[in-house]
Amino acid sequence: MEISKALEELRKQKRKFMQSVDLIVNLQNFDVRKESINTFIQIPNPSPKKICGFLTRKSDACDVVLKNDFEKFKTDKEIKKFAKRYDFFIAAAGLMGAVATKFGRVLGPMGKMPSPQAGILAVDDDKSIKAMVEKMKKLIRIRTKENSIKLAIGKEDMSDEEIKQNYEAVMHTLENALPKGKQNIKNILIKLTMTKPIKILDNTITKAKAKLIEKNKSGWENESD
Repeated sequence: MEISKALEELRKQKRKFMQSVDLIVNLQNFDVRKESINTFIQIPNPSPKKICGFLTRKSDACDVVLKNDFEKFKTDKEIKKFAKRYDFFIAAAGLMGAVATKFGRVLGPMGKMPSPQAGILAVDDDKSIKAMVEKMKKLIRIRTKENSIKLAIGKEDMSDEEIKQNYEAVMHTLENALPKGKQNIKNILIKLTMTKPIKILDNTITKAKAKLIEKNKSGWENESD
């Protein structure tokens, strides 16, 4: 089913709150232990995100936790409850050691630890903080912990075209990141927060199809020799 038709069906299922548009990409012939993906995608039409910074100064650009406030978090349970309030965390480079010690064991598994790829500030002056926050608002993180990738690509109040553009940006980056590109994608489903998913692509490789691909591949290699 085309994504526009899928969105039309999904939009019929209204709820009393703003639902997110969620993408589910199931993988095949992919060993998550050996070929894991951990990358960020910049999407053209971002939805609002909550960002918090571990910084040396207060900022109007995002919520801030100063180093003196670290001691307020006594347990991992408290840190996890706090972390669930935010989509991303940023941090001043000079505080990363303390951030890793205090928050790393919780933020790491949640995929929210500031990293060199996105989130760490060499200098946390006002200009740098605002620039980083604006950058983070446009990012989606792809992190494979199993053979199924789930991520939000928008909100239901966005237009079909905006959601489609975000979808295309995500899939372009993901296909380039996968070792076998499109062949690693089994199927793709789209849903709203409270709806059942609708399949928009099925690329399942059966055993017979896999043998045919290998046969063709061998033929191409022989021809090139």
